[in-house]
Amino acid sequence: MEALASPARWVPYVLLLALHGWPGAGAEEFQLLQPQGAVWVSAGETLTLNCSVTALVPVGPVKWFKGSGSGQLVYAQVGSFPRVTRAVNGSNTDFTIRISDTRPEDAGIYRCVKFVKGSGPDEEIRSGAGTVVSVSARPSAPSVSGPPSRAEPGPPVNFTCTSGGFSPGDIAVTWLKNGAKLPAPQARVLPAHESISYSVSSIVGVSLTAGDARSQLTCQIDHSTLPAPLNATYNLSDALRVPPRLRVGTAPAAPVALNESVTFTCRAEGFYPKNASLTWLENGTETNLGKSSPLAENPDGTYTLQSSLEVNATEQRNQSVFICRVVHDSQLPVSANATLRISQVTAEPGKDPTSPTADSYLSEEEKIYIAVAVVCAVLVVLVIAVIYLIRVRQRKGKSSPSVRLHEPEKSPSTAPQDSDANNLTYADLNFDKQKKKSKHRFVEMSPQSEYACIQTGQPTATEDNLTYADLDMVHLSKAPKRPAPRPEEAISEYASVQIQRK
Repeated sequence: MEALASPARWVPYVLLLALHGWPGAGAEEFQLLQPQGAVWVSAGETLTLNCSVTALVPVGPVKWFKGSGSGQLVYAQVGSFPRVTRAVNGSNTDFTIRISDTRPEDAGIYRCVKFVKGSGPDEEIRSGAGTVVSVSARPSAPSVSGPPSRAEPGPPVNFTCTSGGFSPGDIAVTWLKNGAKLPAPQARVLPAHESISYSVSSIVGVSLTAGDARSQLTCQIDHSTLPAPLNATYNLSDALRVPPRLRVGTAPAAPVALNESVTFTCRAEGFYPKNASLTWLENGTETNLGKSSPLAENPDGTYTLQSSLEVNATEQRNQSVFICRVVHDSQLPVSANATLRISQVTAEPGKDPTSPTADSYLSEEEKIYIAVAVVCAVLVVLVIAVIYLIRVRQRKGKSSPSVRLHEPEKSPSTAPQDSDANNLTYADLNFDKQKKKSKHRFVEMSPQSEYACIQTGQPTATEDNLTYADLDMVHLSKAPKRPAPRPEEAISEYASVQIQRK
C-alpha cells in the first residue's frame, strides 16, 4: 500500500490517461502547431519548416516526415540528417527545422508528428496539417547535339537541345539559325509531376547548304526562374561535309605537237572540311610528278586545292589517260581525267600510225564512238554492194546474149564416171559481137580441168562483150585422137557445141 501511495509510481498511469484523452489529465491543453500551409523556395536556398507543441506532456519525441502516411523520415531527435538541423537546439517545445541547399527533389508535403513512449514502439498521437513545399529550380545550361556523322547538303538533318533540373515545368525553347527564328516542334517536358524536377528535349530539322561552313545554330531557353534566356550555340561546320568539284584541263589544249611540253591542271573546288589529298595517275599507274598549290579558303568558308602535272608529249604517250584523284574527309575517291592526243605521230614500219600503241588507253566514250563509226561504215559498204549487184543483173538481163552448149543424148553405157578427172563440166565463153565473120573461135581444154574457155580473140573493153555462158551440165570429155569440133559461125548469138563421146 505504501508503494502505491508514492507519487512517482503514478506518473506512467497519468501519461496513459492523457494519451487516451481522460478528462482532467491535461490532454485538452496539449496542441501541435504547424502553421505553414505552402512554402516556395529557390534551389540552393535554405528551407525553414515551423513546428511547436504547447505542453511537455505526454512525454515522447517529435519527428518530421515527407509524403503521405508514414512517408520518408526527414528529421528525428536521434539519428544523422546531414542537411537538416533544429532551428532552436535543446528546446522541448519548438521543433522547427531547417533544410540547407534545397534541391528540386526536396519539393513535397512535410508533416510534423508527435509520438508518445510506451512499452512497445512509439505511438503517434498528434500530426500537423502539413506544409506544401515547392522548389523553384533554374534549368541547367542547354546543350545542342548534332548528327552522329557529317552530312552533305540536301535532306534535313536533326539537331537536339536538352536541359534539365528545373521546376516548375513550364519552359519555352526557341531555335535560331544565324539569328533568324526557325520553325520547331513543341518541346517535350518530362516528367509531369510537381514533386520532382523536370527535363526538356527539343529537336529541329535543318537543311544544310555549302555556305553553312560559317553558320551557327542557337537553342534558346526561357523559364520563370531565369532573369534572361539561356543560350547554347552549335557550329554547323561540325556537321557539314561538301564534296569537291573536280576540273581537269591541259595547256596547251589537245591535240599537241610531238615532243611538246604539256601541263595538266586539276582543281578540287568548294569542299569542306579542308582535309583532302590529291594524286595523279597515268594510265592507271600512280605518279609522283604532280605539284600541289597551297590550300585556299573561299569566301563562303569552303576550300580549293589545285595541282599541276607537266609531261613531255612523246610518241609512246599518245592517247595516254591522266587521272586526277581526290580523297576527301576519308570518303571514297572522286576522279576526273584527260587524254593526251598528239597531232603528228611517226608510224613504225608495218604499223598503222593511227592505231593506238600498246600503252594507249581509250576512254569508254571514245570506244563507243569508234564502235558506232565502224558499224556505220559496214552498213554503207553493204548498201553500195547491194545497189551494184542490182544494176549488174539489170544490164545482163537486157543486153547479154545467151550461149548454151548442148550435148547429145546420153546412153547408160557411155555415161562418164563421176570420178573421171578428164570430164569438163563448166565453160566460159567470150564472143566479140562486132567481129562476127572475121575470126574463128577456138576451144582451150585442159585434160586435168573441169573448166573450158572459148575465145574469139582479144575482147574489147566494151560492155557488149559476152562474159558468161549458161551450160546445162554439159560434160566435155577429152578425145585426144579426134580433132576438135568446128564451132558455128560467129554471126549467131546462140552457139551449140556438139562433142562426141568415147
